[in-house]
Amino acid sequence: MPQTLAAPAHSELIIKKSRFIGCVQPMADRAAAQAHVDMLWQAHPSAAHICWALLAGGQSAAVDDGEPGGTAGRPMLDVLRHQDLEGVLATVVRYFGGVKLGAGGLVRAYTDCVAQALLTAPKVQLQRMARLQCMVPYALEGLLRREIDAAGAELAQVQHGSLVTLQIHLPQVQAAAFVQRINDYGQGRVGWVQPD
Repeated sequence: MPQTLAAPAHSELIIKKSRFIGCVQPMADRAAAQAHVDMLWQAHPSAAHICWALLAGGQSAAVDDGEPGGTAGRPMLDVLRHQDLEGVLATVVRYFGGVKLGAGGLVRAYTDCVAQALLTAPKVQLQRMARLQCMVPYALEGLLRREIDAAGAELAQVQHGSLVTLQIHLPQVQAAAFVQRINDYGQGRVGWVQPD
């Protein structure tokens, strides 16, 4: 089951006088990752390279930033994939020490830097969430609210009209049992609709 990170974690390696500063952190999408990399350039203006890899569904990326092709971004992305992570950005800031490492040395340096950071990174399981929306008479609103709390679900939105419309978020694995339980309590007075 895929995981993400609960908080950023850092590492630092010195290899043949080059300094590699690594960070892994939760990141939702490519735009946020690019903004973070831009901030890193402001914080490290004299760095030789800031390589990064993002694993975020269809917005994944691997950036070598001037290092020889395939020696930084792709190996970093492979480390994230090997750990079965999702929604994670790995960055490595490199200060060049004057000694070339060669392609193999660069791959090892960038993967080791990310792997070291991941050793201390707090990981959390990702859960697919279901969005449910139901319409109930006012007499059932209290009961439904209690069931939402008991299930540990989130009441996202409530609208009062001729009926009460409630939008609920809960883990997908619990959705079918929750709907069945509410239908049993409602005795035909609960209507389920597709959320907007």
